[in-house]
Parts: sequence; structure tokens; C-alpha cells
Amino acid sequence: MTTRVSMEDLIKRCRTAYKLVVLASQRAIELNAGAPKLVETNFRKITTIALEEIGQGKVMCEPTEDAAAPEGGKRKRAAKKKS
Repeated sequence: MTTRVSMEDLIKRCRTAYKLVVLASQRAIELNAGAPKLVETNFRKITTIALEEIGQGKVMCEPTEDAAAPEGGKRKRAAKKKS
């Protein structure tokens, strides 16, 4: 089965285009290494298959604890020492 998923829908699943690209590339690497497809598709390109899997919710974009933003949503900058 082949479906078309819009880029807007894919980006909504991962919140940002950057996270989507990272997830799709990681999954494409897995597929290239021989991982089984999680969706039935007629597409041959592994990047397209990876995006199909994300679009159908078979591969999810989950934030890690390391990537979580600190409280307040702002990063703290290191204070510069004056010499």
C-alpha cells in the first residue's frame, strides 16, 4: 500500500524539520543495513520508505532526556569572566 504524506504532516509528528530529517536519516541507515520494512509500499528508495514509516506512525520521534530543554525553555549561557 502506498500513501502520500505531506511534509507538513511529517514535520508535525516531530515538531521540527531538523528532528524529522535526523529521524528519517537514522531509519534509512537501518533500512540500508538490512532492517525489515515496517510498512507495505511500492517505493524503492530507502529515504522514501523511512518517511512513509514516519508518516504512518510506525517510527516515532521521541525526545531524549539529553535533548530536553531546561526549565523555562531557555538555555543558560556560561558567564564570561573578565580578565
